[in-house]
Parts: sequence; structure tokens; C-alpha cells
Amino acid sequence: MEWLDCMKNAIEFIEAHIEDRLDIKQVARIAASSVFHFQRMFSMLTDITVADYIRKRRLTLAAQELAANKSRVINIAMKYGYETPESFAKAFKKLHGITPSQARLPGAQLVAFPKISFHISIRGGRDMDYRIEQKQAFEVAGAIRSISTKDGANFKEVPAFWEDAAKDGTCEKVCAMAAGGNMYGICMDFEEDMSRFNYMIAADAPEGELPAGMVKRQMPAATWAVFTSVGPLPEAIQKVTQSIFSEWFPSTGYEHGNAPEIEVYFPGDTSCADYRCEVWIPVKKK
Repeated sequence: MEWLDCMKNAIEFIEAHIEDRLDIKQVARIAASSVFHFQRMFSMLTDITVADYIRKRRLTLAAQELAANKSRVINIAMKYGYETPESFAKAFKKLHGITPSQARLPGAQLVAFPKISFHISIRGGRDMDYRIEQKQAFEVAGAIRSISTKDGANFKEVPAFWEDAAKDGTCEKVCAMAAGGNMYGICMDFEEDMSRFNYMIAADAPEGELPAGMVKRQMPAATWAVFTSVGPLPEAIQKVTQSIFSEWFPSTGYEHGNAPEIEVYFPGDTSCADYRCEVWIPVKKK
């Protein structure tokens, strides 16, 4: 599969140039993707950002060199992109739990972060129904929280935000703005390295003054791929979202449109087995 070959080639390029100053734009070109699409796909498929992958691979290789030879710590630090022994030691201890000097002691326990490989799983012909829609710009209002993607933290932090919003009255305010209509969960403002993004619990912005604590944001005009999720939240919609990135994108001629991702929640009992909502992913043709 062309997509699989492109991702494999990107990983091989990273590994071959792990000691160099890597240009993410060049890596994305090798993956035949935009920078945003490549980084978003990578983080969704691996639960780690490209920058974190490179950092952990460098520190894995550095640990192997420390244990195997007597090169000076400063030389190994500089080889793997650290300008000072202090910055190297701090990053090294965060991953391995010990200092670079301790890594040289007999029996030292080190963390090995292996090279990533991509594979396509054949799941028995499960269809992913979707529709493509054009939508003009529109305005939403609601509450925003910063979310981490580190080690898949977003799959815990977003549900936690909804739980907090239900307890502190935020959901009640957003429901009042929705006036019986749909509520949104919006992933937006992705940091350049995909390590964080803002998540917004929102509704269509009402006219007039907003309730206390609410803010307005503009959603851009875009082309969207729209998928239906059926089942209790948050498990059902998380499964659909992961399938979009692991199955749908690799099998189509689309890539991410570098705009907010929107979850559309219809009125109903979100804990029911037949609860239906939608995932709107901005797309563009490659």
C-alpha cells in the first residue's frame, strides 16, 4: 500500500538521520503528506508525537553508547542534539530514571524505546460509512481547556473535562445556549509538534451577551468528512476517531485539512447503546 510505504520511508529517514538536525517538513514530504497531516496521523496512530519519538530514540541510542564505551558524556550529548551535559542529563534521567554516569555501572537498568513500524490490520471487511460536506464558517461559544497528547493523555483528559463541566455548571450553560439543539466537542489550536491542543465544549454562539466564563470562537469554512458514532460515550466516539486515522485516511485520497475536528452531540442519553453522534474531520484531497 502506498500510504504504508510512505510512512515506512519516513521512519527509515528519521532513523538514518537520528544524529542530525531533522527537518519535519522534509520528513513529511517523504511521507507524501502535509506537515500537519503527517504529525496528526503519527500521534493518533502511535500515541506519541514525532518530536517525542525522535527524543526517545536518541536517548535510547545514547544509553547504549554510554553502556558500551568510554566516550565522554559531553561528546555523546552533543552527538544526539544536546548542547550541554546538564540538559542531556536532565532528559536522560527523565526517560531512564538514572543519570548518564550511572548508566555505565554494571547492571544498570535502562529503558529501550524501539524503532516504530507501521502495519495495516485486515479487520474482516468492516465498512466505514461517511459523507463529504461543505460548510461555511460559523461561530461557536463555550468553555476551553488545554489538553495534552503525551502518551495518549487526551483520551483521558477530554472525558475528564466533560465530567468537570457537568459538575461545575459549564454543561448547563452550554445546553442553555444550545436551546435544545446540538452540542459540540471541538479539538483545535494544535501546537506545532502536536503535543497539546485546546478542547472546547460548545454550542452555536447565541446573539447578545454570553454567560459568565463562556468565550466565542470562529470555525472556518471547510470540507468535512462526517462519520457516525453509535454507542455509549466516550468509548464509542474514541473508537470511531481512532478508526478514522488508522483505517479510513490510509485507504482514501484525503488528508487532514488542518482545521478543527468537531464532535457533534445530538440530544439524548449518551450512555445508551444506541446513542448516535457524529465526528467531523476537515479534509482535503492529496
